Amino acid sequence: MTARMKLGAFLWATGHHIAAWRHPKAHVTAGIDIDHYIQLARTAEAAKFDMVFCEDAAGLREANVGIASQTSRSIGFEPISLLSALAVQTSRIGLVSTASTSYNEPYGLARTFLSLDHLSGGRAGWNLVTSASPIEAANFGSTGLKPHADRYERAREFAEVVTGLWHGKASGHDGQSFSVRDPLGLPRSPQGAPVMVQAGASDVGRDLAARTADVVFTAAQTFEEAKAFYDDLKGRMATYGREPDDIKIMPGVSPVVAETEAEAREKHEELQALIPDDVGVALLSSYLSISDLWRYPIDGPLPELPESEGMKSRQALVVEQSRRDGLSIRQLARHFAGARGHWRIVGTAAQVADELQAWFEGGAADGFNVMPSYFPGELDAFATLVVPELQRRGLFRRDYEGRTLREHLGLKRPA
Repeated sequence: MTARMKLGAFLWATGHHIAAWRHPKAHVTAGIDIDHYIQLARTAEAAKFDMVFCEDAAGLREANVGIASQTSRSIGFEPISLLSALAVQTSRIGLVSTASTSYNEPYGLARTFLSLDHLSGGRAGWNLVTSASPIEAANFGSTGLKPHADRYERAREFAEVVTGLWHGKASGHDGQSFSVRDPLGLPRSPQGAPVMVQAGASDVGRDLAARTADVVFTAAQTFEEAKAFYDDLKGRMATYGREPDDIKIMPGVSPVVAETEAEAREKHEELQALIPDDVGVALLSSYLSISDLWRYPIDGPLPELPESEGMKSRQALVVEQSRRDGLSIRQLARHFAGARGHWRIVGTAAQVADELQAWFEGGAADGFNVMPSYFPGELDAFATLVVPELQRRGLFRRDYEGRTLREHLGLKRPA
């Protein structure tokens, strides 16, 4: 059978553009409207997406209330609770939620995701993150953000315990950070085990993914960056006794699509015009782990930055783009505010499909996590314009062929 790309629908309240909530067609109170999320999940399921994907943070995303009140990231449901509700409103689409290895315990989290997996008939997935924000750290003992290496060492053992519990093998674990005496009081998953997703792209993050992940959600701005990441991660799989196809690599993509290119560009410019400079710079600062970026001339270049203990790979991606494209802080902030460093495509359905097809057939991606700029409009546009074009080209399914998320993704059932 010809390989077909995988598609995730990354849900995020009003939308992924930082100013989405200001768009006249956005749903301003979307973050706490369950009917809104049900509508989005049903739209994605009708379009045959593999999964809906939810991120999370164990705290506010912006400490400055004045800035936070001007972003689309301020309020929203706890995602595992949200997906439990969506599980009974959908029947086929996968349900993937983010949860932190720094602010949870493996026994409780394994039990929660396995319960969601049973409730949904084998459609659950866990996106493992180590959490890189000092704002989150302040909510858990005020000990500050732990060093990157320490977070990943804890994550490695955390993942080992969780997957062991899902496979019925981790009772009696006594390790450096965790001890677990009993098995879970649940039978094996309908799909063998919930799908493991990861988003870390640092060197240690890639090793953790090669060891344990089924899906990797990543960020890349160019085909060359995506191809290098894809080849590197697939090449690490043999070290852990795994085949390259045992992991699906899905870069984030934020398309702005319309019937004509001119209309798509007008839609994009309309969104960009809604970004206050202070909001864009604050968002950029949070991902670069620099608190005083606002002190530098906004129309000057990005200053030299110390290596981050936060999101190392994202900092490197942004710095590379700023140097490569010669962007000022203002230009970089406005670009970053559109999709937080993920790939953005503006054009017609055919133009968007051309770009996705080139990355997919060029060996830079197994699929994409679609990040609409605002909801529901841009998800609707992708579902009604781009998906049919991908289907016409034989690049995407016309109907589900399995029942579980593993079956959708073409992943092996764990022994």
